[in-house]
Amino acid sequence: MTDAKKLLACGSTTNNGCQPSPDKRFIDVNGFNVHCRFAGNGDRLIVLLHCSFLSLRSWRFVFDVLKETTSVLAFDRPAFGHTSRPIPSKSTGVSYTPEAQSDLIIALIKKLGFSKAVLIGNSTGGTLALLTAIRYPQHIDGIVLAGAMIYSGYATSDVPAFMKPLMRSMTPIFSRLMNVLITRLFDRSIRGFWHKKERIGNEDLALFRRDLMVGDWSRAFWELFLETHHLRLDERLKTLSLPALVITGEHDLTVKTEESVRLSRELPCAELVIIPDCGHLPQEEQPEAFLHAVNTFLKHI
Repeated sequence: MTDAKKLLACGSTTNNGCQPSPDKRFIDVNGFNVHCRFAGNGDRLIVLLHCSFLSLRSWRFVFDVLKETTSVLAFDRPAFGHTSRPIPSKSTGVSYTPEAQSDLIIALIKKLGFSKAVLIGNSTGGTLALLTAIRYPQHIDGIVLAGAMIYSGYATSDVPAFMKPLMRSMTPIFSRLMNVLITRLFDRSIRGFWHKKERIGNEDLALFRRDLMVGDWSRAFWELFLETHHLRLDERLKTLSLPALVITGEHDLTVKTEESVRLSRELPCAELVIIPDCGHLPQEEQPEAFLHAVNTFLKHI
């Protein structure tokens, strides 16, 4: 039995209502009890990083195909899904900063017994994939950035440092406000990720909602928001020499297609694939086209 399989065989359960299946477990890493799905065989590891407000469920249409030829890890990012939501603390090292999430990705790779991985990130997951590749190029074989948020949104937002103490002191108020706003806007916002809204059914939408709204979820999201800062990836990406694939939906309105085209031009060693009849989540809306692009890329790295 490999180290990775031993680890997952001994994986713990939690009391958050998520019952693990044979390839789903929880791994303790960097202060988080991380809910993950790991399967497949082979020396290469692919790590799947989902969009904000979603969960590892977002990879359900492509995970089983990818695991036929390689090892695949999908996990619920901190503040999302069934991964634990501890309060940040210097004593425990728990942090929701983008850099801490990048550290967690590398720690998971190592804990599964691998030294390197290919990162596939969608939206803010793409933000973290690129950030991790820039910070830890020695542990990354290549990156796939699908509708990656690099020039806008999460990657460029900034909570002013002088405001943080006041905002943190008002955490109970702001986390309740986030709870109300996200609860009311969730269905409409998530449907907006699709080019054709009817492709996301009510049942899947309800499951995504259930994945997010676990425990004190709005408090964790507030902590994530407080740690948002401008990552200046547009300046830093030009130094990266790793193989890269940029994927965008032809009708992506969340991260406009033009931003992904720009990313493919400015990121060294990058290829571009534009998927027709598709919005922000190509692995959801056009999984066959997404898999074709990814598998073609993997054959050449």
